[in-house]
Amino acid sequence: MNAHDQVAPADATLDKNFQRAAAAAAVNCTRCQPKRTSSSVSSIPAFTFDTSGVPVDQQYDSWCKSFSSMLEFGQRRDRSRGFDGKQTVWDLGRLVFSRIRTGALEFASVPAHTRRQALDHWTLTIPLDGSISTIGPAGSFQGGAGIVQVHSLGRWFEGRVTNSEMLMLFVPRDSDPELAHVLAASEFSTVDTAMGRLLSDYFIGLAKRLPAVETNNLPELVGATQAMIRACLLPSSGNIETAQTPIARVLLDKARRIMQSRLFDPSFNAHALRRDLAISRTGLYRMFEPFGGVMHYLQHQRLLDAHAALADPNDKRRIIEIAEQRCFSDGAEFSRAFKREFGYTPSEVRAGRKSGVPSRPTGEIATAAPEERLGLLLRKLHG
Repeated sequence: MNAHDQVAPADATLDKNFQRAAAAAAVNCTRCQPKRTSSSVSSIPAFTFDTSGVPVDQQYDSWCKSFSSMLEFGQRRDRSRGFDGKQTVWDLGRLVFSRIRTGALEFASVPAHTRRQALDHWTLTIPLDGSISTIGPAGSFQGGAGIVQVHSLGRWFEGRVTNSEMLMLFVPRDSDPELAHVLAASEFSTVDTAMGRLLSDYFIGLAKRLPAVETNNLPELVGATQAMIRACLLPSSGNIETAQTPIARVLLDKARRIMQSRLFDPSFNAHALRRDLAISRTGLYRMFEPFGGVMHYLQHQRLLDAHAALADPNDKRRIIEIAEQRCFSDGAEFSRAFKREFGYTPSEVRAGRKSGVPSRPTGEIATAAPEERLGLLLRKLHG
């Protein structure tokens, strides 16, 4: 095991930052003492990358590479002084949680001409010290210790972070509808409210206790985290979209069923779905905006279905036949879309090197280069 692979417990500096960030609205929590009933019970997978294990003149480039799937960092001509960065990332299945220490730097979302290859998740960031300044589509905002910030990786933004420690939660856009609309209404803003502070306290407690949580508790942990986000961000959004009402949720479920039944229909499009649902163009746009739009969601479902067919050893059809059935007329286009979605090619699935759930298994992430693991885990959320 080298310096990259060590997952160190929270140190004194981090504990001091936890206390500082939570001081404004501390919440008393009893420390969990999980009871292990079997030697097969395991901890939640966690991965650490620390630039101190990289040659000094390569530290900044290595740090940039670890975030390259979601952000670009400003250029630095002088690499000789190195760069101090450390990240610990936990794989929560349908969420990814990280604890990050970084030196000051400038950041920007992936440029427009390559954005289709970028990740499309929401991030909830809580600085433990230092501050983050962002310019986004609707203007600028800034947040310091203990203040939740919401960004959308699928849209343009840029900014600057000071020397900081922070916590980040990554939430896939194709999440549950209610949570998606809460986050869509809150993106590119700070949540400097009493409820926002409560969410910050929850994240701080989560970071301190995750090393003791076992994998069999993941469903409850993810459910509790999603419920906290919904409860704490809803008051700050002010103008939550109508798709949060029970009627709109029923409509969204109906829309999904219609799309699933028309996966193989090349004539099916947003207009046809709007006609079947008997709703306005604006209503349909609002319904699927958190998922990247109707056609983006439809392609995602077609690719998931193609993945299942390719992984089925009893399906002997050629890759192009499977692609054409799912409305991809060009094999190269299908391969590019498939790799963007899952991080590997249709041929790898067909050859048996990738199978089952369309995501990168934890074992593969563990054997990847340390600076690649965050990107792989975030790609995994798209599955």
